[in-house]
Amino acid sequence: MKWMNTIIKYRLLIGLAFLAMAIFVNYETSFWPSFILYFIGIILLVGHFLFGPMRLIQTAMEEGDIEAAKKVVNSIKFPGLLIKPVRSVYYTIKGNLDMVDQNFESAEANMKKSLALGGGQLTKQAEGPNKLQLGMLSMQKGNMKEAESYIRQAIRAGLPDNENNAAAYLQLSSIMMNKREFRAAKEYFRKAKSFKPTTPQIVDQIKQIEKYINRMPG
Repeated sequence: MKWMNTIIKYRLLIGLAFLAMAIFVNYETSFWPSFILYFIGIILLVGHFLFGPMRLIQTAMEEGDIEAAKKVVNSIKFPGLLIKPVRSVYYTIKGNLDMVDQNFESAEANMKKSLALGGGQLTKQAEGPNKLQLGMLSMQKGNMKEAESYIRQAIRAGLPDNENNAAAYLQLSSIMMNKREFRAAKEYFRKAKSFKPTTPQIVDQIKQIEKYINRMPG
């Protein structure tokens, strides 16, 4: 709803405006006539600092407007004030945006901050994707043991869709190839294909691996 996004976008200013009106009414009359203005102003300010503009970030990312998402994320000056589940999502989104910018060191740090918060339904939903991202980052650094551990944890925690599951099993298949555990590599490759991913990058990976995986022993 656009009106809700508008309120969230200007919630801090609106809250300050209500407080200013409350103080004026209180000064001119008494406390009770200004009570509702104080109440609305405080609710808006508390909402701004405890919940942040997450709805705006979600809308921007759903629309594919990465620059707008970055702008909203960067507008959060005090992430430590966000309630724990929202803070976890904030660090997850920040990590994903870092991945887009190929700032892998910052992405890893933000993903780990998200996981360290623990607890809460929103955090649980982010756990699997976060660990998958950390696994992929570990692969880029050549740390296959850490990568395998993170990816297995991601699968156990649960991944949100076929694309993420296919990506996870493809990475495990690659790791098994490097370890020369060809039977396991083939099994993970079959699992990746079973999710029938449609993301061009993943489909291309499957085509590339399929060229030679069937010629492997095991």
